[in-house]
Amino acid sequence: MGTTPESLVDAVVAVDVAGDGVGRLVRPADRLRRPAPGPVLQAGGRPVPRTVEGYLWSAMTSGGAAKAAWALLLPFSLANMTHWMLPPTGRVLGGTLRSLVRLAALVLTMLLVTQVTVVSLDLVAGQWLDQFSQLRPWRAPIGLAPVVVIVAVLHKLSAIDWKVLGTQPTPRRDLLPGTRIAADPDAPALHVLHATAGLACAALLAVGGPFGPSSDRVTTAWIVAWVLIGASVLITLALDAPTEGRWFKPWARRTLVVLTLLELAAVAALTPMPSNGLHLPGTDPTVESIVAVLGLTCIAFGLVLIPAAVLARGGWSELPASLRPWAGGWMAAPVLVIASLLGGGFGAGVAITVQKALGDDSLQLPPGYRYVTTLWGVAAVLAVVVALIGAAVFVLPRGKKPVEIPLLHQGKPEDAEPAAKAWRAARLRRNHGHHAVLATAGVLSAGAVVSVLMQVRGVDLPWWAQPLPGIGITALGAFALGALRQVYVATKSPDAARQVGLLNDIAGFWPREAHPLVPPCYALKAIPELVARAREHLAEPGARVVLAGYSQGSLLAAIAVARLLDTLPAHERERVGLVTAGSPLQWAYPRAFPAIVSHDSLAELAKAMGGRWRAVCRGTDAIGGGVTTWDRQAFDGQLLGVGFEGALPAAERSATGALVLGGDHWLPDPQRGPIAGRRWRPGILRHNDYTSDPEWDRAIAAAAGLDVAEPPLTLWNFKH
Repeated sequence: MGTTPESLVDAVVAVDVAGDGVGRLVRPADRLRRPAPGPVLQAGGRPVPRTVEGYLWSAMTSGGAAKAAWALLLPFSLANMTHWMLPPTGRVLGGTLRSLVRLAALVLTMLLVTQVTVVSLDLVAGQWLDQFSQLRPWRAPIGLAPVVVIVAVLHKLSAIDWKVLGTQPTPRRDLLPGTRIAADPDAPALHVLHATAGLACAALLAVGGPFGPSSDRVTTAWIVAWVLIGASVLITLALDAPTEGRWFKPWARRTLVVLTLLELAAVAALTPMPSNGLHLPGTDPTVESIVAVLGLTCIAFGLVLIPAAVLARGGWSELPASLRPWAGGWMAAPVLVIASLLGGGFGAGVAITVQKALGDDSLQLPPGYRYVTTLWGVAAVLAVVVALIGAAVFVLPRGKKPVEIPLLHQGKPEDAEPAAKAWRAARLRRNHGHHAVLATAGVLSAGAVVSVLMQVRGVDLPWWAQPLPGIGITALGAFALGALRQVYVATKSPDAARQVGLLNDIAGFWPREAHPLVPPCYALKAIPELVARAREHLAEPGARVVLAGYSQGSLLAAIAVARLLDTLPAHERERVGLVTAGSPLQWAYPRAFPAIVSHDSLAELAKAMGGRWRAVCRGTDAIGGGVTTWDRQAFDGQLLGVGFEGALPAAERSATGALVLGGDHWLPDPQRGPIAGRRWRPGILRHNDYTSDPEWDRAIAAAAGLDVAEPPLTLWNFKH
């Protein structure tokens, strides 16, 4: 999220010590900007020298117009992420689901390019430019040129990949988390197929639509457009074969690109543009056909996913409900639906915004856009209602206090009440965030079905629903303009860039498997370079390496440690430790991505670490939470719970006031203190500043396999 080197290593000044400027390794520095040793670690009553080093990967997700522009393509990122959300499946079901995801992603690109063509070729060139007589002969080339430019820019941006320093051995054990995260050899082929299919749809719209050419002079162009679309679809469906698309050679890709460009040139030269500002006859059937195919693909995907989720359920049936995959392993279906409806809604919003900006009420858009605006009008109204209900739920007191509160805030009732409120709010978001996604997908899907039926039967809106299209137009226009403005502001303001970077943090983690027009995967660079740097430090005799990951970085750190354990000799594994802070590794990733970061793989990692995986947690943190323990309960003034290996001994209270249950270090929030000789932050910190808590050093020492016994800390008491 635009993290600076200084904030990463918690120093006033930091300098680079390795890396290539994209993945940066930094250390604290002295006044002469020389790498300085880190603060001494107190372990077992003796000082232990420590080097603090940070891996900075924000350059891959934050800052710059190109990176900010990825926020506009969020539907593509969601479609690509859907592939990684699939449950563990067999060869037949898995291959079918992956092919359907890739098909939906392809059709989503076709829809976007078609919507751009509606605006550029039909609305602007065909209708609005008809009033300028000198431009009438050039309207087709003028209308198609922006489409080609946009597709070319997207193709160029999405072809960017990060270079990895050094080489990495292939993971051997499939049981550890993240072993299946690897570059997809099909990605270059997908780039070509998406560009071809999108431009072929633009050509098809121009020459009359899917059901026939608009005139005899464009019959050949109409046939070629269909051939290009058919070839793109068939090759996309076949890419999941065991040959992994390698039969689709570079020369074949280049041939397909040349044919597509020749097709666009012929269409630009031959297409007869209507006069008197009339609507292009191919616009409506092209948009409606693509939307229909996308809808049917989503329905087929959801139906095929049902038996896949049922068959995979045996792998998590013995887990408590709070640890099982969301929606029983079926969560990929609603995410794909939301991606599709967002893509359609955003395109309609841009078209309507341009229509209003041109200031001509006679300009025509596809009639289906009215039903799209109605759908999003309903969604906007429901969003306001849900927001009001949610605000009331967060404000009103709810239920009993979490069992950890009396134990963490003994003797400090002034901290217990605000802490309990923050715990409940964070728990509500963690436990029910996926329910909000399911409800959103359900409402939008039901609205889409009703909109389609109304359009097919020509049903007019009832009187009470007449304001909904206006609300939808406002919502879609605000969404389109807001996204464009955010991209512009992100290029100027670091704070805005960090907000956009948050989207890229999530979307850019996953390799391009289903959709190629997504940010380059930073995990394919960050994880190997973390592993390589750790191995460099381990080459020093007696050195111990602890990888500490915060928030999304905890996923990178956990997978990097898994790769280290998989490749290091047995006698060196004991010198590796892991600390996660504010981590969603329990409540989010195993439940959303059960085949990639499964609960069993995390249990295998914890077993291999032998107690050197420490998780620093706050119950007030809506993004983080418990990682290695669950089913916590208080009994006789003690905190009990269950971990990867079963029931755990009662939690120990550290000198810092934290409760250590299994591998989880539960921090009091607000912190106890002030503490002599320590930096201290007042108030409820939630997801912020884990390193300021004195328990951080104890977790580092425990992960390094050092003795963590230490004398009680001195607490300053300023009360009278």
